[in-house]
Amino acid sequence: MNLHEYQGKDLLSSFGVRIQRGIVASTADEAVKAAEKLNQETGTSWWVVKAQIHAGGRGKGGGVKLAKSIEEVKSISEKILGMHLITPQTTSEGKLVNQVLIAEDVYYPGESETDEFYMSVLLNRSTGRNMIMYSTEGGMDIETVAEETPHLIFTEEIDPSLGLQSFQCRKIAFNLRLSGNAFKEMTKFVYSLYNAYVNTDSSLFEINPVLKTSDNKIMAVDSKVTLDDNALFRHKDYAELRDKREEDPTEVEAGEYGLNFVKLDGNVGCMVNGAGLAMATMDIIKMAGGNPANFLDVGGTADAKRVEQAFRIILKDKAVKAILVNIFGGIVRCDRVAQGIVDAYKNIGKIDIPLIVRLQGTNATEAKKLIDDSGLEVESVILLQEAADKVAEVVS
Repeated sequence: MNLHEYQGKDLLSSFGVRIQRGIVASTADEAVKAAEKLNQETGTSWWVVKAQIHAGGRGKGGGVKLAKSIEEVKSISEKILGMHLITPQTTSEGKLVNQVLIAEDVYYPGESETDEFYMSVLLNRSTGRNMIMYSTEGGMDIETVAEETPHLIFTEEIDPSLGLQSFQCRKIAFNLRLSGNAFKEMTKFVYSLYNAYVNTDSSLFEINPVLKTSDNKIMAVDSKVTLDDNALFRHKDYAELRDKREEDPTEVEAGEYGLNFVKLDGNVGCMVNGAGLAMATMDIIKMAGGNPANFLDVGGTADAKRVEQAFRIILKDKAVKAILVNIFGGIVRCDRVAQGIVDAYKNIGKIDIPLIVRLQGTNATEAKKLIDDSGLEVESVILLQEAADKVAEVVS
């Protein structure tokens, strides 16, 4: 589950991480009040107006602006709120901006210059250990840094039996070429950041940039946080932070029916039980010359109602030219799925695109008979290759 920047910063602050302070606003008037409050509390007379969407690269799309007066806070907020912000991480349609974060300007003048760093905490799947990735090249796309200057990216892996050690925090500060009070501040920052990552059961904490201010303080100026959905039962208060407006409405609807659904840009709808079989089915479609329109796992306990809902969700995608149902009956009985297909077909009405069904496993024979005797326009196949051939016929 992704969080907005302001939500991620609130989490970081609760674990002792110094953050760029800010107040979220949904209207231009609220933005003005937020700016005035920050002025009273921090003395800042410049503010940063940041669009709050679940995507990076907001500045490149015009979603991050500096305001040097209360009047500019209002005018900039009016322009950003309600806009469809297009960034390198959004579709061509962009994302609707419902909120802005009014943040204090922390790039204030001083005796020394500011520095920006990159830092993230995530799982290294190849070793099974948590890892801190960091670089002196903050404020830039980390992918660009990795491609052009890979020697400027450092990693520090944490032994799960020991946890993050003090010498590792010092090593990170040293590699970032810090000294004096900034060095001490960075070691505290790293320790608190990692503590936040572990105790929130997150799968990613990314701070870009981490700022060394002109008076040698270390703070998070941005935050990208992804919480592990599988651990939300331990953090019910975090689950309430979910913003469904930022998610694909079809995926949200599918989740409400217990369906694992991810929309893709293809032309063949898939309905499968089991993630592994779903991936294999998508490969088959690709090899046959089609493109999967979705990943849809109905789960091991699919009933007729869930199957019908799965059909309705797939059919919402006008790009779908055919639907392939590939079910292996283990826990779920094939005849139950077949009955769901028949019921869905009758309840939805005539389905105007080819429907190819492959049911194997428990009660597969009964399932095939149910479909064959239904009188519906359904292509029933047995072998995986048959399913691939049928897909090739309808998408060619």
